[in-house]
Amino acid sequence: MAHRMTIYMLVLGLLLIFSILSCNTQSSSTGPIKWQQPVKIAEGSGYRGPWRMNDSEFHYVDDPTVDLLSDGEIGIGWVEQAQRNIVFQRIKTNGERRFESPVNVSKTPNVFSWLPDMHMDRGIAGNPDSLHVYMLWQEIVFSGGTHGGEAFFARSTDGGRSFGEPVNLSNSIAGDGKGRLTQKFWHNGSLDLLVAPDGTLYAAWTEYEGRLWVSRSTDRGRSFSDPLLVGGDNEQPARGPSLAVDTAGTVYLAWTYGEHPQANLLMARSRDQGRSFSSPETLVTNPGHSDAPKIAIDAENQLHLTYSVSPGGPFKIYEVRYQKFSLPSLSTTQTNTFTTPGYNTYEMGHFPSVILSNAGNVFLNWELYKNAGARPEALAFSYSPDGGKTFISPYVLPGSGDPDMGTNGSQQGYLLDKLAVNEQGDIAVVNSTFQRGRKSRIWLFRGKLQPE
Repeated sequence: MAHRMTIYMLVLGLLLIFSILSCNTQSSSTGPIKWQQPVKIAEGSGYRGPWRMNDSEFHYVDDPTVDLLSDGEIGIGWVEQAQRNIVFQRIKTNGERRFESPVNVSKTPNVFSWLPDMHMDRGIAGNPDSLHVYMLWQEIVFSGGTHGGEAFFARSTDGGRSFGEPVNLSNSIAGDGKGRLTQKFWHNGSLDLLVAPDGTLYAAWTEYEGRLWVSRSTDRGRSFSDPLLVGGDNEQPARGPSLAVDTAGTVYLAWTYGEHPQANLLMARSRDQGRSFSSPETLVTNPGHSDAPKIAIDAENQLHLTYSVSPGGPFKIYEVRYQKFSLPSLSTTQTNTFTTPGYNTYEMGHFPSVILSNAGNVFLNWELYKNAGARPEALAFSYSPDGGKTFISPYVLPGSGDPDMGTNGSQQGYLLDKLAVNEQGDIAVVNSTFQRGRKSRIWLFRGKLQPE
């Protein structure tokens, strides 16, 4: 009897230990940030048929974008390729979905909609309880040129429960939304959307033919100005635009260009609310190809830039860099080059994002590749607690990089934002994964910056 009791107590002890370990796997702490287990937001098949323009059979989910409210509620937009539509969902702080089904944003089931950029706004110029949701994306409209693509915008004035009719901001035949590297290779989703503190919206996009355009709205997305040409041409095609605004209201627009193995990063400024922009000036010069810039500006008018550079030129090994500049002089105050985390697994980092918190924290994430010819398979993450002076060692975002999930998605390009933070220290990262012939998924990673 005593022997049986001993065995019984041993089994109970093992079960208790297993239970504790199981509970501990529900979240993981990496440095000052505690991450929850990733949550699957959407799922589709992994079928991608041959390209037949808008008659193609694409049956997968892809291209997530994210934003965070101050209370921790999350907005996510993504593409349902089988429906050829952009959709939107809000995730409550308890993880529940606010809407029974994702809300259709683009409403064009016969035309592919790709790579959205999304922001939520509580109503700076109106009712503070009125949540607006803004979405900018690339619509694969064939308007008569050699390449299909237009820059489309839609907004919701009821918190994302419904969206108004989409508006074509570009109206051209030049293949808008494409960021060209060569005549035969480009990334789609070459666009950016900014909501300034005064409520002005700025939309920027590039075209296959090479030009960079900006349009603005001073009435919270009811109407937009005619597109304004800022830079780029067929010889130096602009790609990867990124927008930011300083405390004085000056708008900054950074980009790179293709068709050159030593492409620099360029920038233009507007001091009149986007009515005009200065001539392009060189922001960064590197011996190699500088690509995919992202900028943000803090309350002290410091410009934070992250980008990728390949000393060997396009299609070679890229590494991620961060630089900080004082405005308006553009004098460099900080430069960091990041090692690739998981060095025995991942060889390359590319397509970073940067976002700032009101507390002066700087957050970065980027795509991780096993080699230059592969698709990315994980996300890297790093964080600065002191305004970009120092960063924690980059690490693989917990829950990304699972070989059973396949590769990261973004079948049409990687020029998108996957990162959001709020003033409470909440962090949201989104990603898509793709297993050809099997499954595709949209994932949400939630983190919390822990108090020191």
